Amino acid sequence: MRKIIILVIATVFTLFSCKNEKEKNESKSIDKQKVSYLSFGDKINSKQTLSKIEMAEKYKNLKEGDTLTLKFTSSINEVCKKKGCWMKLDLGADNEVMVRFKDYGFFMPLNADGREVIVNGKAYVSTTSVEELRHFAKDAGKTEEEILKITDPEYTLAFEADGVLMKE
Repeated sequence: MRKIIILVIATVFTLFSCKNEKEKNESKSIDKQKVSYLSFGDKINSKQTLSKIEMAEKYKNLKEGDTLTLKFTSSINEVCKKKGCWMKLDLGADNEVMVRFKDYGFFMPLNADGREVIVNGKAYVSTTSVEELRHFAKDAGKTEEEILKITDPEYTLAFEADGVLMKE
């Protein structure tokens, strides 16, 4: 009888250890799956990036003339519909950052709205003139009526990206 009890206990332990080992292996295989990115501009990597919330906090401390060199991840709210020469990224809480590309050296796909990106470069704040705001509105495909409604300059969270990774 003892042998049967010992055999049953040993079998139960074996089954549980096999199951745990299988779960560990599945977890490891998920960790090994890599996210694929399309690269634009300078070659960058996806390591040590700030979240959009952390980035929004960084902007709170910037004054006009200050710059920060860093990398952060966010999703694209809007891309220039003419050339892909700028994009607006979500920073949460109804905030967004206007991203332009260093030396006008690369562009984003025109249909990239909603995609997740990692941008590397310089963060700064600026005041955008009415003329420039109207230009951006025109590039975004706004109507002439909407463009003419722009009458005041705007305080802008800005970013000059030297490299962008976009999730495939």
